[in-house]
Amino acid sequence: MTAQVLASFPYNEVALKIVLAVGAGLLVGLEREWAQKDVGVRTFAITSLFGTLVAIAAAQLLIAALLAVCLLIAFLNVKDLLKGGSLELTTSAALLVMLVIGALIGEGHYFTAVTATILMTMLLAWKAELARFAGGLQPEEIRSAVLLALITFVVYPLLPNHFVDNWQLLNPSQAWLIVVVIAGLGFVNYVLLRMYGTRGIYYGAFLGGLVNSTATAAELSQVFKRIENPLSLAVAATMLTSIAMFVRNFVILAIFAPVALVTALLPLSAMTVLALILTLLSRDRRDSPSPQLKLSSPVSLPYVLKFAALFVGLAAIGTLAERYLGNDGFLALSIVGGFVSSASTTATAAALVSAGKIAPETAGIAVVLTSMTSAIVDLPIIYQQTRERPLVRRLAAISALIVVVGLVMMKVDGYENRTLQHMVSLSPLTIRR
Repeated sequence: MTAQVLASFPYNEVALKIVLAVGAGLLVGLEREWAQKDVGVRTFAITSLFGTLVAIAAAQLLIAALLAVCLLIAFLNVKDLLKGGSLELTTSAALLVMLVIGALIGEGHYFTAVTATILMTMLLAWKAELARFAGGLQPEEIRSAVLLALITFVVYPLLPNHFVDNWQLLNPSQAWLIVVVIAGLGFVNYVLLRMYGTRGIYYGAFLGGLVNSTATAAELSQVFKRIENPLSLAVAATMLTSIAMFVRNFVILAIFAPVALVTALLPLSAMTVLALILTLLSRDRRDSPSPQLKLSSPVSLPYVLKFAALFVGLAAIGTLAERYLGNDGFLALSIVGGFVSSASTTATAAALVSAGKIAPETAGIAVVLTSMTSAIVDLPIIYQQTRERPLVRRLAAISALIVVVGLVMMKVDGYENRTLQHMVSLSPLTIRR
């Protein structure tokens, strides 16, 4: 009998499930305590643990457990109503979700349970921000959300997943998947900009740079014209847009071609760290203004179609350049692409790596080069808007320094890779072979 119990309830696995269940409940319960709700840490932890224990001991009783929690919620709400309070619909829904999360942990679905716990806690904690964002929604933004759902769940499944031309340049399904992911990232960044972009010019510069660094630089230039002695503030804000662009391109490459990160990691990290240091040194200690950046939604029909056409065009030209001109042809294209859209060029490089059309090293270098170009292309825009020669000279010097550091890091990185390969080739195992 003891052996059967041990086989059914292994101590280490049961202990892990109990710890995860209680931890998940505590996380959500702490948020409810901070929100000064009657139902807090202990109730949420016990509810999660209840779901886990039921799933371990008798999964067929989960419906009964759900009914028990519903009765508890009904009792709590009736008590609040009798005291003259209001219905706690959000907390009640969170308790039901907490029971399901506990059951998922009991069944061994750890990733689903942990992810759901984190997301639910974020939704609960962001009540004020989400309410403010929803209250300020424009019809264009609602249409953007609907369009994102349309291109993701309706258009994408209908596209053929094979090359439709004799030159193997266009795979509609793969191309559209990248369009969907980039549009989704852009929309998330746009939401963050709408929620936090008015907290100050530095917040707006970074979040706007995640959406569109060139458009953000143009918008910020209008703000700089209205500020007395804008040099330090403008330099720091412009550097933040470049930092955001570096981060965005790195994330795009990590999603679609993580194997290419080995080449891009050191140069992009070095440029980002240097830009961050220069931002901190240039930061204006005065209270920065809180501009409302008027960036258009990155999920409008014209934007999506434009991005799709640009991506398909760059992918086709990049494939042909690599096929007939070699790596140098594609790298030259990546430099030119940075003047148009570094995000599109980065997505193109990642897509070609995934399709096996270019080497990961080539893609990594291409992403670094297009990021450098994108950091420089803002300078003429800022000068055209502000006519501030000292500002543009300072930005030009800083941008040149960042580019030089990136190029040096690419050289060092290439040297390290060649050295490593040489050491491997001279190892005793290789010699014996």
